[in-house]
Amino acid sequence: MPETTDDVLTWLTTFEAACRERDFDAGRVMFADDAVAFGTWATAVSGLDNIVREQWRNVWPRIRGFRFDARPTIRVSGDSAWIASAWTSKATGPDGRAFPRAGRATFVLARRGGRWLCVHSHVSLPPTQSESAHGRL
Repeated sequence: MPETTDDVLTWLTTFEAACRERDFDAGRVMFADDAVAFGTWATAVSGLDNIVREQWRNVWPRIRGFRFDARPTIRVSGDSAWIASAWTSKATGPDGRAFPRAGRATFVLARRGGRWLCVHSHVSLPPTQSESAHGRL
């Protein structure tokens, strides 16, 4: 199979749609059963069932309009690939009001059985706490 970023970009846009539509089943088929994730809700989880339960089900129902950056950084080497992208969404606060929510994500993919599957994801909010914790340089 030739190395191509098109298939990896398709993976990202398909996952974006799964997040936006809160389609957990569509998201599940894009991840390896042994995937590991760092998230905005769950600190670190191993295994797809745990990722869905501890991260996705706590976040996806609370967000709207989820989008990755139109030009993510993608690198492919053989049966491995990675994606780095900013993202935006709106979340609902405890007061019921929507507010903008942005962050960044990195995905590590492995081609298994001819399909790209995510083996590691790291989705995070901006490092706004760093300045308050460490001071401005």
